[in-house]
Amino acid sequence: MQKVLFEQLENLLPEMIKMRRHLHMYPELSFKEQFTPEYVRQHLESLGIEYRMNVGGNGVIGTLEGGRPGPTVALRADFDALPIQDEKDVPYRSTIDGVSHACGHDIHTAALMAVETVLSGVKEELAGTVVFIHQFAEELPPGGAQLMIADGCLKGVDHVYGAHVWADDDYGTIGFKTGSMMAGGDNFEITIQGKGGHGAMPHTTVDPLVTMSQLVVNLQQVVSRKMDPDGANVLTIGKFQSGEAMNVIPDTASISGTTRSFEVDTKKEMERWIRQISGMTAAQNGATAEIEFTYGCDPLINSEAETIQLKSLAEDYMPDVTVMDKQAMMTSEDFAYYLQQVPGCFFFVGGRNPEIDAIYPHHHPKFDVDERSMVHIGKVFVLAVLHHMKCLEEENNE
Repeated sequence: MQKVLFEQLENLLPEMIKMRRHLHMYPELSFKEQFTPEYVRQHLESLGIEYRMNVGGNGVIGTLEGGRPGPTVALRADFDALPIQDEKDVPYRSTIDGVSHACGHDIHTAALMAVETVLSGVKEELAGTVVFIHQFAEELPPGGAQLMIADGCLKGVDHVYGAHVWADDDYGTIGFKTGSMMAGGDNFEITIQGKGGHGAMPHTTVDPLVTMSQLVVNLQQVVSRKMDPDGANVLTIGKFQSGEAMNVIPDTASISGTTRSFEVDTKKEMERWIRQISGMTAAQNGATAEIEFTYGCDPLINSEAETIQLKSLAEDYMPDVTVMDKQAMMTSEDFAYYLQQVPGCFFFVGGRNPEIDAIYPHHHPKFDVDERSMVHIGKVFVLAVLHHMKCLEEENNE
């Protein structure tokens, strides 16, 4: 069965590309997905796969029951896009102004749809149930994962798997890591309220821009002086806004940033220090600070047994790819919440290919990847399902 399904996935590549490019041309922002869920629904219905719409909001779940009893394996793909203008010069460029699939979620969705196609064709030979999780709003906290979980998407699930195409890794590679794979991330916005006035008379003002400049520097002490150096933590300020005229001291200044850590307790400790340092820095300058903290994702921790097993299966059944050990990354993913409920693995499939100008990082206006990576995602998903349903074992014993 494995060889047949792999061959079918390879033959489906043109169809996968067609689906991916359709999704790429019509991207939708987090929590605003309407076309994409319907597109997935039509696909599931065409295959005769039972489905449920509006799961947790805009999510879609497909359920494929095999001909024999066995475990339930969930496969997840996200389908939201980003508020980024698509600057690629390609026929499938986004048609939605200011919105694009600049992270690869269209790749994930098309790959899972192909897996649905091939597995539905061997439904009676499967010993168990496959749950296809099409998730909305991965990009925008609090994300769609927790909402879909609360709405029962993992009910009865024994194992869960997810994939991410990765622009930094060459096409033809697949990366695995047990334990802490991706950091937990939170976002914050700080507004300094001062007192504006004429730039020629700074003594009559409380300058929020100067105060905020000091705060940006002071916040760098959170990681360098307040966190254990044995841990991997990040605090980044990505946005600084203040004023409109060169000779006017404004009333307010604001910054936005993000924190990353592999420990939930450390995430909370970083928030405490951000609040304390912000308040004290503002106070010493006669200003006030308003801090808005938005909780993002918890750290993503892969299950050891599932990850080791899936990596071994990829090495055994996919000799044409390079299976490698990934390093932990400071990026975040709400797949973390599935893994808090059910054992499983989140893996990475390389998509970089300079020959087709697929060289730009995630969230870049010219982001693109080698579309053949969808076949690799599909094959690993299939291996996970066949392994848990003992189909590989049965084939080897024949």
